[in-house]
Amino acid sequence: MFSDFLVVLVFLIFGVSFVILNIHILSKLLRRDAPGHVKGLSYECGEPAYGSSFIRFDIRFYVIALVFLIFDVEVVFLVPWAVALKGMAADGMGMLAFGEAALFVAILTAGLAYVWAKGDIEWIPKTLRMARETQAEGDAARAAVEAKAAHEPVGSAADGGG
Repeated sequence: MFSDFLVVLVFLIFGVSFVILNIHILSKLLRRDAPGHVKGLSYECGEPAYGSSFIRFDIRFYVIALVFLIFDVEVVFLVPWAVALKGMAADGMGMLAFGEAALFVAILTAGLAYVWAKGDIEWIPKTLRMARETQAEGDAARAAVEAKAAHEPVGSAADGGG
């Protein structure tokens, strides 16, 4: 019994000494220490950083990530079920297992329908899309009026000039 704890202690001492040796001692001996301006900069995919790092992210990023995670977990749960279904069908419980999985998928489908109906998985929200469409319609109407005005002759009867 004591020998089991002794083996664990030996492995623990070996692991800690291995980490200390590699990270603290060998890395200081083998690496070249050359601090500079470029090494002090943060790496942003090759682009220089600008602005504050404390910015507000749109909630849509998180909602889409959570919806993806839900359906990813669904697949993780359905794969072992599909593997075990054949064995359960051989035992006479195939319809029960299929019904349970169908209920599971139905609940997740209802959740997807709810999120879809709210418009949370649309990348451009309904309000922003409607505002853009309204602005585009206004721009088109303004362009049509300007084009019509450009084609009217100066001093026409519509102006009262002639």
